[in-house]
Amino acid sequence: MRAALAAWLVLSLLGGSGAQGMCGDPPAATSRSIPAPQLSPEERLSPHMPQSLLCDACHAIAFQIEEQLSKAEGKVGKKALKESDYTEVLERSCSQDWESYGVLELDGEKRLSGPGLPSQHPMSVLVTGGPWPGRLSKLCHGYVGEQGEAQIYGAHRRGPAVLRQLLCHGDKGPCASRKERPDPPKALQNEL
Repeated sequence: MRAALAAWLVLSLLGGSGAQGMCGDPPAATSRSIPAPQLSPEERLSPHMPQSLLCDACHAIAFQIEEQLSKAEGKVGKKALKESDYTEVLERSCSQDWESYGVLELDGEKRLSGPGLPSQHPMSVLVTGGPWPGRLSKLCHGYVGEQGEAQIYGAHRRGPAVLRQLLCHGDKGPCASRKERPDPPKALQNEL
């Protein structure tokens, strides 16, 4: 009886479901293939950020500006920075290397990914480098030039949400909800 029980135990371990294969071989691993995002010629070659990624890019820029200004204020005890100091910090923010940002594709939609942006699906391929750092730097300098250093720093002092609103969500911001509606028909005037 004891020999039969031992034989049954050995056979069940070798042939049981989920058990390792013969001689302790690990079970075969399942493989998955995750393709890199397929970029259009505009996305690969244009010096400009594609329209579909402008909102993500703006949020990344606002995050980096906020981080750099907060660090600089931390060095002076959370006091307001002098104009020359925040101007220098903004220049440094826009001129950084931006290498930690890239594009990935989720459910057929391309998204920018990196620090300060919502975390994406863990099983995706992020394409960094290439044109993305230059595009982010160019956009950042454009926002600073358009809004002005003093206005950006003032928004930062009121909080990260205010800075994001100023740069990204205003009437003309890249994240503004634009509803493409035709102009309403003009009313006819009665002529007597």
